[in-house]
Amino acid sequence: MSEPLLVPATAPLLALKTAWLERLGTERHAGQLTLDAYERDVRQFLHFLGRYHGRPAEPGDLAALSAADLRAFLAERRRDGMGPRSLNRILSGIRSFVRHLEREGLASSAGPAAMRAPKQPKSLPRPLPVGDALAVTEEAGAMASMPWIAARNVAVLTLLYGCGLRISEALGLEGDALADETARSMTVTGKGRKQRLVPLLPAVHAAVGDYRRLCPFDLGAGAPLFRGARGGPLRPQIIQAEMARLRGLLGLPDSATPHALRHSFATHLLAKGGDLRTIQDLLGHASLSSTQIYTAVDGGRLTEAFEAAHPRARRARTA
Repeated sequence: MSEPLLVPATAPLLALKTAWLERLGTERHAGQLTLDAYERDVRQFLHFLGRYHGRPAEPGDLAALSAADLRAFLAERRRDGMGPRSLNRILSGIRSFVRHLEREGLASSAGPAAMRAPKQPKSLPRPLPVGDALAVTEEAGAMASMPWIAARNVAVLTLLYGCGLRISEALGLEGDALADETARSMTVTGKGRKQRLVPLLPAVHAAVGDYRRLCPFDLGAGAPLFRGARGGPLRPQIIQAEMARLRGLLGLPDSATPHALRHSFATHLLAKGGDLRTIQDLLGHASLSSTQIYTAVDGGRLTEAFEAAHPRARRARTA
């Protein structure tokens, strides 16, 4: 492989790249880690184009960009050890940059749009066993600095396991949520601002009710339900830290994260006979294929139970 050019692109193209990153940060509210990754990926792509043309890349090279050019670049990155997840991020960044150039009248996004994204390996969710999931909700808040904070941690984790919420959904609830302890369900706003109805268990009402009674801050409509120690919105990192503490206390694996409680919700429902369509609706999945992955998790558990319980299976192991 030839050495990369010291200057990956001409000054006009570098200025366009800077404007694109600034737009992502201000208009799309992209985080700094995302911006850093996109900048690095596009810079490496411009180096690739520069080596191909024998000169720094210029805007016209992006205007003539084809799917074949992208395939060649991704193949090179794959040879360098990039996995499918990183390759998808790279492709996403290049597509975003080309769309920016298209808005400026300098390129067409047809080539990048025609490029098929690398297939992602499917990783199975790692739910907690029922006993461990219950222990997490019961022990959450133990050793908290104040009773209301202990009740808050219990309430949040109970919502994740009892309703299958994402942590962002739980922390996004407003102060008047679950104020009616007779309500059988509540509306949750999930990804893409899509709303869904989730049933409310007595245990969820009890946990949130305890928190509401102990919380020293006003929990009215328009304000967040869950508060930090000083009254501001509760940050996800606080709940993640509580789960890390519980992992040590209960001897749980590193996979026991707040999101694992959502996985546990779905897997345990499926194990008790819940149908996939209902679980899809409860989780707020856009497609059934996202929910079907839980059948593989539950299938493995069924196999383990079968091998442990069936007389023939026991004889085969002892033979």
